[in-house]
Amino acid sequence: MFVLKILLGLAGLGIVVIVHELGHFIAARLAGIDVEAFSIGWGKPVLKKQIGAVEYRLGMFPLGGYCKMRGENEFEEAYKNNRNAISPVKGTFFGAKPWQRILVAFAGPFFNLVFAALVFSIIWGVGFTTLTMGNRIVLASDIVGEETAFPANAAGLESGDRIIAIDGAPVETFGDIREKIAINPEKKLSLKVDRGGSVQDISITPNLDKNTGAGTIGVYYWVDPVVNDVVQTGPAKAAGLKQGDRILKVNGKDIEYSVALIPVLQDRPQTLAVDFERDGETARTGLQPIYTNEGVDLGFSFQMLEYRMPRLSPFAAIGKGLSEAWKALTVSVKSFALLFKGIDLTQAVSGPVRITYMLGDVAAAGFSSSFADGIRNMADFLCLISIALCVMNLLPLPVLDGGLIALFIIEIFKRGPLNPKFISIFQTVGVVLICALMLFAVFGDVLYLVRL
Repeated sequence: MFVLKILLGLAGLGIVVIVHELGHFIAARLAGIDVEAFSIGWGKPVLKKQIGAVEYRLGMFPLGGYCKMRGENEFEEAYKNNRNAISPVKGTFFGAKPWQRILVAFAGPFFNLVFAALVFSIIWGVGFTTLTMGNRIVLASDIVGEETAFPANAAGLESGDRIIAIDGAPVETFGDIREKIAINPEKKLSLKVDRGGSVQDISITPNLDKNTGAGTIGVYYWVDPVVNDVVQTGPAKAAGLKQGDRILKVNGKDIEYSVALIPVLQDRPQTLAVDFERDGETARTGLQPIYTNEGVDLGFSFQMLEYRMPRLSPFAAIGKGLSEAWKALTVSVKSFALLFKGIDLTQAVSGPVRITYMLGDVAAAGFSSSFADGIRNMADFLCLISIALCVMNLLPLPVLDGGLIALFIIEIFKRGPLNPKFISIFQTVGVVLICALMLFAVFGDVLYLVRL
């Protein structure tokens, strides 16, 4: 399964990189810049094919890619030869006008954004059904017993409450709640809460989780402890549990909602005494859980809500796709801003290894349910990665597309070519920064995999 997740992740990252580099490729050709090579992956080419003036390559390391334009490193030659300016030659990168080079640099991130909007539009145009949790909550303090640590307790929330709106925006699922809370740490939010049919207004300020950079308030989702799917070869099947059984008690503890199992399983008991209700009658069975590094396997899942997203018309789907892409873009920008709030960067910053695994993990989890769920989950996550890549590349840092754009904007205002020495120093600093960031991210990835 681990190998499958990595392969799925590599395939997904390959798609995002192709889209990004395709943007540079098309813009360069439109600007009259000759493209010498288009590669998926880095390192020595394992496959290559010359088509016209372009050599298409498949690199040995499939975690990136590049579009090699003629003369893009011309500043290095000019610097070595002590020239004060780069001689513009038709068909080369620096032979193009500054505004053309800006468009070429911008095209990669822009294509990532367009790709996300297109995929989101297709998803909403096809329609889909997903299993989710509702907007009813359980206080984390009821599970872990630390009331003073959570904003939910300070705000007066109670287990069983339904959060129906946050800052005036309706929420229908726990995913909606988590999304609103996660992107607004340390910001006061207004909640509308349904408590037994009575709607109340509650103010709350999420804490900043310094491990992830996300906002948290200290709530779990409420899922009724009703058995749904039972694995044919799992512990629940051996214990005689069936779909529709309602779990009442486990090892003598009342189970009102699914997460009430967390403290019961904390000490990893080898046998669970399960009291359950079936067809109005109660019974007891013994269940032997299977513990793994990723958690515990009870051999069944709880009954969740089936949430149907209807098929939208083409124009409505495009509008929804653009809206989802814009929302993901704003979330990515906010996430980058949170990096400067003292969070644990080894956990919050993901490198290529972790992204590959997480992408494969999301896809594999979806495929375990159905092929359609696997495709949709992978597409959703690819969109988020694509947009994150768009935002990251537009940062005005050397080597990145945003850094090149900044250089060429300076050239426009300067009304003349930049000194090759300045460009060389600027890019060298960028290489050092990016390499340091990559080493840091990979170090965090290794820690992540060790913890996993």
